[in-house]
Amino acid sequence: MTKTLILIPARMQASRLPGKPMADILGEPMIVHVWRRAVESTVGEVVVATDDTTILRAIEQAGGRCVMTRSDHKSGSDRIFEALQSVDPDGQFEIIVNLQGDLPSLDPHLVKACMEPLTDKEVDIATLGVEIIDDEERTNPNVVKVVGTPLGDDRLRALYFTRATAPHGDGPHYHHIGIYAYRRAALERFVGSPPSTLEQREKLEQLRALENGMRIDVALVDTIPLGVDTPADLEKARALLFAMNG
Repeated sequence: MTKTLILIPARMQASRLPGKPMADILGEPMIVHVWRRAVESTVGEVVVATDDTTILRAIEQAGGRCVMTRSDHKSGSDRIFEALQSVDPDGQFEIIVNLQGDLPSLDPHLVKACMEPLTDKEVDIATLGVEIIDDEERTNPNVVKVVGTPLGDDRLRALYFTRATAPHGDGPHYHHIGIYAYRRAALERFVGSPPSTLEQREKLEQLRALENGMRIDVALVDTIPLGVDTPADLEKARALLFAMNG
């Protein structure tokens, strides 16, 4: 069995929703809900990586594992890589899932779906996409699109990620969902590479991998998890989880 580790980066300095990981949802911090969803995926061990002792205490009180990392990381990928060295210095885990800490209503099956493309040994990184139905999302720069070559009905090989409407012409567009499953060597190579030209232009970290010749495959799913970035998103998440809990 391939050993999998889910790492959830969490920091308190979100500009649009300060203190976001500790935002209360049904009496528990949001980061605890995300940790629970990750555990429910049953794909492997789950560890939260943070630079804040408040988050550390919340996860430990919930029965989870959390490790402290430096406060100067520029990305979640850098944070989880530091955490990986602490959690697994001997390299026992072969697949590393980077799960965003702002997805409290995540359907746990999406974590498993994200890992599926790694059954192909040629794939370095796997992620998720969903077909865009809402026309407004096609032109919204906050909705990241993935452009790829179809590899069957439920898989793409990613050629590009963009905030623009792409590709041109008739046919579907796909919304990229920012959950990643890395082969361990791919994560190490990724964080060891400097920011790339298109990454800096589009403000999309995953372009660094493509520009360095790494292969990213996209599993196509039928649901988009709600990411919490604003107070309005937080209210939506509270309503969703209230409904899910009956």
